[in-house]
Amino acid sequence: MTEIDAKTDALVPAWLTLPDIAELLDVEVTRVRQLVKEGQLIAVRRGENRALQVPAEFIGECRIVKGLVGTLTLLRDDGFTDEEMLEWLFTADLTLPGTPAQALRENRGTEVKRRAQALAV
Repeated sequence: MTEIDAKTDALVPAWLTLPDIAELLDVEVTRVRQLVKEGQLIAVRRGENRALQVPAEFIGECRIVKGLVGTLTLLRDDGFTDEEMLEWLFTADLTLPGTPAQALRENRGTEVKRRAQALAV
């Protein structure tokens, strides 16, 4: 869990607090904290009270967006920091089109994972 810089903060269109995510997923906040600890979600401290927040695009209909966990694992294995992963996921890629985060939400995870794997080469 890291502090976030203004550049990355500007790339992410919307954020959710851990209690918001717990409500959306219908789980306890402790479970959301566990998901962050396990690397299934990326949380950063932001806002005046430095509360932990997660990009809203990571949460779909009552679950974590399909393909996100695998993509985060690939990027982490490639040596990406949380901030670098957020930057990659929310930077537009004309060949996708859109951002990798949008592609995951649109169930185009295979292509996103292929690109994440190519980064390791």
